[in-house]
Amino acid sequence: MTVHEVDVLMIGAGPANLALAVALEECGRAGVARGAMILEQHEDVKWQRNLMLPWARSQVSYVKDLVTLRNPRSRFSFLNFMHERGELDEFVNLGTFNPFRWQISAYLQWVADSLEQVRIRYNARAERVLPIHSESGQVLGFTVPLSDGDTILCRDLVVGGGRDAHVPEVFRGLPAERVVHSTEFSTRVAETTALARPGKPLRPVVVGGAQSAAEMFMALHQEAPGSSPTLLLRAIALKDYQTSKFVNELFFPSFVDEFFTMSDAAREKVLAEMHLTNYGGLAAPFLEELYTMLYKQKMLGQPVSTIRGSADVVGARAEGDELVLDVRDLKHDTVEQIRCDAVFLGTGFDPRMPSMVRGLADAIGLDAVSVNRRYRADLGAGAYGALYLQGVNEATHGISDSLISVLAQRSAEIAGDMVERRVTGAGPDDDLRRTGESVVVAV
Repeated sequence: MTVHEVDVLMIGAGPANLALAVALEECGRAGVARGAMILEQHEDVKWQRNLMLPWARSQVSYVKDLVTLRNPRSRFSFLNFMHERGELDEFVNLGTFNPFRWQISAYLQWVADSLEQVRIRYNARAERVLPIHSESGQVLGFTVPLSDGDTILCRDLVVGGGRDAHVPEVFRGLPAERVVHSTEFSTRVAETTALARPGKPLRPVVVGGAQSAAEMFMALHQEAPGSSPTLLLRAIALKDYQTSKFVNELFFPSFVDEFFTMSDAAREKVLAEMHLTNYGGLAAPFLEELYTMLYKQKMLGQPVSTIRGSADVVGARAEGDELVLDVRDLKHDTVEQIRCDAVFLGTGFDPRMPSMVRGLADAIGLDAVSVNRRYRADLGAGAYGALYLQGVNEATHGISDSLISVLAQRSAEIAGDMVERRVTGAGPDDDLRRTGESVVVAV
């Protein structure tokens, strides 16, 4: 086992931490950037790795890339990426603000490859995070054991890997090989389609009424040829996102300031009103594609796929080599059985803090995890180390916190906080590897 020490450790090489890495390289404090590292559990960088569908587009403008709204002159912009690849003319000719998802993913890998000071360690999965504290209880930093046996010690920790996948209780007793969450789709769809009965096409059921569920429903027509997927959703019908320009102003980075100063009751009301701007809906062009696909199936006499609204799965069990779902019709309060071979879940994410953060909070002794305006968690008086959370602060920073929209400005605020703490010299200057009288490393 090898122990490595860094100043700033970021878990997850997704858009949030890559934006922060760029902000650190551009902040004018090269020492902070050189002391930073990103951990990525995979061998490369991919955006929405398991829904990398060739026709899927970003729902956010390329102008809201990792840097442009913070520094329009940055060499890390999406347009510079396209220029360096010799693809800018063709992209401009498309006349769209919404690149394909694979283009955004390639952009993120390009940014990762273009970093000159911040290091990225691939194939490095954090097993857990534990605090390094003084005997008096002050948090001095963190120790992060990796799956390969190495350990990373750091002063500042940034968690930017997103929330944990949500698997509703009703599906948890089913055979694991027959249940696929959207976060696993591309990795597992081939093995799952092989579960079809001999000589029969797969009978897949997709659960959910938002973008990820609808994308899996569409993709299964190619991944499971001959199948007629069924999409079940609680809402009465698929809906499109609310995308008016008035509503979109609530995704401005400047709105975060206003949202943060609201009362808890006001925040809850605003989040509820904004639900359909990001959750429980689909991009309007994709809705058109889905409807047209079903129309052509009917008119051409092909096997017709099914979208069923007002449908709630209230029971699920395995019977032999198939699954049986008890589906309640919410319009008539009746229950019928649907037999299928596999269930694909577009059921979103656990609204709680990620399990890694909850475990760290327990180890520190925090009753709850709260962050300030600059995304730094309250670790108690006298803390030398800092914990920053990205993408999980909707309750305090607004619905845009989990989206690309505020990445550029948020990275500037976190980088600024890191630099300010180092300039003021807050906390002791300890070697985090010491385990003598003044420092205790939790294991």
